[in-house]
Amino acid sequence: MNHLDYTTCGTCSRLISIDVDADGIIRNLAFDGGCNGNLKGICALCIGKKASDVKQTLKGITCGGKMTSCPDQLATALGEMGY
Repeated sequence: MNHLDYTTCGTCSRLISIDVDADGIIRNLAFDGGCNGNLKGICALCIGKKASDVKQTLKGITCGGKMTSCPDQLATALGEMGY
């Protein structure tokens, strides 16, 4: 299992905890801080999916006037993990 605790930048959430198995499937995902309901929804949609697909789907999403978002930060974290 590949694990990362990723400190976010430019978002309301502060930390993303990710576990990806040997097949590249996201097995556990949690955000610390941010919009609780929305982030629980993102986690529910991402768990069980290929990390590379999630990264491609979420990369570049912005939030309000910010240049990034919690989904975009998740994509960045997955990239840091090599997906």
